[in-house]
Amino acid sequence: MVTAKVWVLKKHFEGFPKTSDFDLKMIELPNVKDGELLLESVFLSVDPYMRPYSQRDMKEGDIMIGTQVARVVESKNPAFTVGAFVVARSGWRTHFISDGKDLQCLPSSWPESLPKSLALGTVGMPGLTAYFGLLEICKIKPGETVLVNAAAGAVGSVVGQIAKIGGCKVVGCAGSDDKVAYLKKIGFDEAFNYKTVTSLDEALRKASPDGYDCFFDNVGGEFTSIAISQMKKYGRIAVCGAISQYNDSVPQKGPYVQVPMIFNELRMEGFIVTRWNNRREEGLKALLKWVMEGKVKCHEQVTEGFENMPAAFIGMLKGENLGKAIVKV
Repeated sequence: MVTAKVWVLKKHFEGFPKTSDFDLKMIELPNVKDGELLLESVFLSVDPYMRPYSQRDMKEGDIMIGTQVARVVESKNPAFTVGAFVVARSGWRTHFISDGKDLQCLPSSWPESLPKSLALGTVGMPGLTAYFGLLEICKIKPGETVLVNAAAGAVGSVVGQIAKIGGCKVVGCAGSDDKVAYLKKIGFDEAFNYKTVTSLDEALRKASPDGYDCFFDNVGGEFTSIAISQMKKYGRIAVCGAISQYNDSVPQKGPYVQVPMIFNELRMEGFIVTRWNNRREEGLKALLKWVMEGKVKCHEQVTEGFENMPAAFIGMLKGENLGKAIVKV
């Protein structure tokens, strides 16, 4: 019999999450039945979506939601062999039992030289979010100018690189000088630290005096209010996230987008990547190819130890990560 460690939501977050909002528990797993398999988490993901989704979908005492790369350690399911790696959405657990229906195998073309943790980042949900949000919502064209905020994060860094592959000029902003240096290293045309500029409006105008054709928004709030006024005629805005608002105990006022949207005939659309689940293989194949060709570069912020899941989650929400934040069990 296997004992699994799990992190549960002890108390719903009020404002910014605290380590005291989580509780580490031990659960005895039953024996594996016919058709089932036992899996062991190898890497776990911490992502911004967990903050608003926990409020919407979870009860206090539930195991925290989340995704992992897991290894099959025992199998009574002929579709899965012991030692195989899969992506699962089983929450913050070290071990779990599955019937296999909720598991996604890594692409068969996955090379041994590539870290399997990338299946939680660039060649996983965040990469797919960048891929479909940019190509299907923004519908970028060569020669256009693309703005990305939270650009050094798991999604934003991939957005900028795909936009460069598509022949666009890319402007990114991030919250530290190290992150700005990283953006320039991976090919962003312009990048700035939004925390140190005297005027966000002026910084955006300086980076692209002609304005922006596309805006991939991960932040929301005041940033969006300022950026939307600099969109070009018929500009497109993909609303992916609103991390500036997730931890507010009092809702922000605004932004009020109607006037610039009317005058510049803008299109603004929110999306969730699961809309394109039927095209998942297409997206992963493209992302894996670009990574192997060196056209899309990856960076991971790795936290060691399952016991550090809450700290990694809180650090990610504070913007301490460069690239994808993951936990290695």
